[in-house]
Amino acid sequence: MTTEDVREDVRAAPTPLPATMPAGELLVVLPALNEQDSVARVVHEVRRAQPDATVLVVDDGSTDATAERAERAGALVMRLPFNLGVGGAMRAAYRFAHERGFSYVVQVDADGQHDASEIAGLLEVCRAGTADIVIGSRFAGRGDYAVRGPRRWAMRLLSVTLSGIVGTAVKDPTSGFRLVDRRAVALFAEHYPEEYLGDTVEALVIAHRAGLSITQVPVAMRPRETGTASTNPLRSAVYLTRVVVAVGLALIRRTPRGY
Repeated sequence: MTTEDVREDVRAAPTPLPATMPAGELLVVLPALNEQDSVARVVHEVRRAQPDATVLVVDDGSTDATAERAERAGALVMRLPFNLGVGGAMRAAYRFAHERGFSYVVQVDADGQHDASEIAGLLEVCRAGTADIVIGSRFAGRGDYAVRGPRRWAMRLLSVTLSGIVGTAVKDPTSGFRLVDRRAVALFAEHYPEEYLGDTVEALVIAHRAGLSITQVPVAMRPRETGTASTNPLRSAVYLTRVVVAVGLALIRRTPRGY
């Protein structure tokens, strides 16, 4: 069996979780790679903010105690046998949510950058029927989160480009803090992209082309407190090129139907 065969098996059938667990309204997903120093604190924070929600940590091939600490904190844990990236981890989570009938799914970073108290605002907008996807935006008028250098220029260009494509303002197109409804869950369970930036940028284009509506709400985000960020100076230097590629891929892919 090749590595790609194994990856397909993981996508199709992620680590089994309790079969008798009832579905709820909201599933909070924490994709996590080597976040043992922060994951328990984030799980506790989410459970305080949304006590009726189900918390799912997708352990994306961690080599530390991320899974064990998440379980002790009270989260369900889906273990992936090796690292698939945020896109692969979230696709597995969306499939789980779709199969279990959850009405809403919100992604929260396991490193503590996303404030769980902000979930309520995203959920309120989605429940009102305003949009199928609600993005928590760092740059829509709240907080002082700063991005500098080539990444800042690329994000500004990407914001303008993506806003034009989807027909609504998207000031923070790479924000992973987003809540989606049942229609988007069904779409992303089958068509969530796994490439770098695909899980943020391309996913929005796919959703728009499938007829889903998108909006943003301002949120305050915190700096990463533990671990190592997924970007580094080299990746920042090629960020603009990857942005162009991600948008291009989204525009040329077949448009999903039936959502």
